Amino acid sequence: MRLLFRIIGIVRLLARYGLLRDAGVARSLRVPAWLLLARRRLKGESRGRRLREALQDLGPIFVKFGQNISTRPDLLPQDIAEELARLQDDVPPFPAEEARELLGGFYGRPVEEVFAEFEPEALAAASIAQVHAARLPGGEEVVVKLLRPGIRARIGRDVELLYGVARLASAWWPSTYRLRLVEVVEEYERTLGYELDLTREGANAARLKRSFAGSDIIHVPAVYWDYCRPDVLVMERIHGAPIRDVQALKDAGVDIPELAARGVQIFFTQVFRDSFFHADMHPGNVFVDISDPKNPRYAAVDFGIVGILDERDHHYLGQTLLAFFEQDYARLARLHLYWGWVAPDARAEDLEAAFRVIGEPIFARPLSECSFGRVLGRIFATAQEFDMHLQPQMLLLHKTLLNIEGLGRELYPELDLWETGYPLLKKWMARRAEPGRVMKELRRDLPELRYAVQRLPRALHRLLDRAEGAPSRRRERRPEGRRRLWRQLTGCTLLLVGAVLL
Repeated sequence: MRLLFRIIGIVRLLARYGLLRDAGVARSLRVPAWLLLARRRLKGESRGRRLREALQDLGPIFVKFGQNISTRPDLLPQDIAEELARLQDDVPPFPAEEARELLGGFYGRPVEEVFAEFEPEALAAASIAQVHAARLPGGEEVVVKLLRPGIRARIGRDVELLYGVARLASAWWPSTYRLRLVEVVEEYERTLGYELDLTREGANAARLKRSFAGSDIIHVPAVYWDYCRPDVLVMERIHGAPIRDVQALKDAGVDIPELAARGVQIFFTQVFRDSFFHADMHPGNVFVDISDPKNPRYAAVDFGIVGILDERDHHYLGQTLLAFFEQDYARLARLHLYWGWVAPDARAEDLEAAFRVIGEPIFARPLSECSFGRVLGRIFATAQEFDMHLQPQMLLLHKTLLNIEGLGRELYPELDLWETGYPLLKKWMARRAEPGRVMKELRRDLPELRYAVQRLPRALHRLLDRAEGAPSRRRERRPEGRRRLWRQLTGCTLLLVGAVLL
């Protein structure tokens, strides 16, 4: 019953913003007239702005949901996506005394016995957690990230509500079927689950810190594991200028073009060298060490959301970008068909024509004027028209690319993302194809390969038994044929293992 009343409240709020009329669903959903008679807000404003403000009225979890879907080119028109990208996950902090009580419960002793200093006023607060400054007994400056009390129960209720809305919309409004709303909510629930485990966030930070050990272009803060709990994360405190404060960076004499180029380098390194990337790179999570203005160094925080690419994702992304920006649309179409990225009955000529429609208007202008993120979004959207199922990690990558590009162009409007990134992409894709690297990966996989080879004869026996002895008709067994096949299999196995060991 509570869920029903909450859904009615949401429908009424959407009606007050005129969103049900805009979508043309009031009649098909049989919304009662009294809901539609509510005084409309922001009459005359764009549908994107009205949707953004409606989500803000619904609360922080819906704000995060709006942020999450703002980077889905397959779900939203561009005007709505751009408006939702402006949503801010900004809520008042919970009281300092409550924070101290929570920490005391987690550590089993008063905060004063855990930290040499603990700043009661929160440095930052969001819908899931807030951050306090502190100092460890050894003198290290740290930040303490603490989950909001009762947040898991609150998220559980709101996600249940989102599922209810998604199922109702899918049942009553057939045109929403292609949006796979229930899958969208499932993906959002999974993302929130990651953010609710601060130990996972600490592990993500440690992984990125190893990747950039000794780097002079980015610093990843250290994690103090002895002080961490599932609801508490303690990390090195970062000091620097916020990336969004461009004027402060200029006043400090920072080399802005170099800073923008380094941001692109960091992104491409994470994606194409490490296949592991920070996926929440909005301006509030990025700072700059300006102690040496001619050698600016990035610092990142908030590692709750990361993306991981497997070999298939990596190959798809690299080959797709290279083929597209080299204007080889035929190769791009062949790649999608050969690797099974689109429906097998898709025609190569149709795919090639669709990609050319994207590319030709873009390449008629200087590449510096093109949005790399939007290009990738259009490629994804076109491939989906041919039944490509876009994986969540690729959507995260697209969102991250949009953020990086936005940050870079805000810093330096003349930034040419492709000019900076193309040489890096070519280098890493060529390196992945080197024979030495291939052999190294084979050696790495040798234990699994050996296990698979050991299982192969038994699996082959079962296969032969099925082929030779169906219940309806027993075939005469041929021992000599089986022995010959066994010898061939053994020979191939020895050759394969020998090649791996060379």
